[in-house]
Amino acid sequence: MSEDRLVIAGVPYRSRLLIGTGKYRDLDETRRAVDASGAEIVTVALRRTNIGQDPGEPNLLDVLPPTRYTILPNTAGCYDAPSAIRTCRLARELLEGHALVKLEVLGDEKTLFPDIPATLAAAEVLVGEGFEVMVYTNDDPIMAKCFERIGCVAVMPLAAPIGSGLGIRNPYNIRTIVENATVPILVDAGVGTASDAAIAMELGCDGVLMNTAIAGAKDPVLMASAMCKAVAAGREAYRAGRIPRRAYASASSPIDGLFF
Repeated sequence: MSEDRLVIAGVPYRSRLLIGTGKYRDLDETRRAVDASGAEIVTVALRRTNIGQDPGEPNLLDVLPPTRYTILPNTAGCYDAPSAIRTCRLARELLEGHALVKLEVLGDEKTLFPDIPATLAAAEVLVGEGFEVMVYTNDDPIMAKCFERIGCVAVMPLAAPIGSGLGIRNPYNIRTIVENATVPILVDAGVGTASDAAIAMELGCDGVLMNTAIAGAKDPVLMASAMCKAVAAGREAYRAGRIPRRAYASASSPIDGLFF
């Protein structure tokens, strides 16, 4: 099989699973789950996780060093464009010029749906400042194209509300986004178990980003391993091309040509 890599901002990755680093019991469990997932890109909520901004606290980078992983700072917890922009600027300073960021601007604390106008405003500023923006958005194909035109390096539509574990609620929209994209499309938010991740990949998504589905599992390390396999299997199934759905049976051993 030919080499099949996820390419983000010109950098190839073997793994198509990106995972978050929040909600684990401690940094050791975080490290073990990331290792089991096979992920090469790990996302970090700067407002909740120390990567050097607080010298007196444990530093995530001590267990997930940037020499081994691509650190993807995110703007989780931001509810307006200025806050998200400031957070990305802080991340670039802490990570010595690192430009790759995950942008999310939330609309309210109850649903955690994205505030699309604010996200657009922040994306335009950040792209203009040279950031490589991976943007969290809703599952609207029109908005996905808008973010692509602005210059975002990846578009990440939600499958369902953040942390809900509901799986992909609107596969038609996700497939439409994928079919019309020229940048990587990664499902972000709503995945609950391995089958959800596999479905996202079978729809043609370039990758899946998740946190709660792993960190909130009874055994996060084992779930991380399951997600690794599910993403790989879903990608292979997509590339292989599934059989068409039929209303009636189609014998795997047809009677034509039988020897009697």
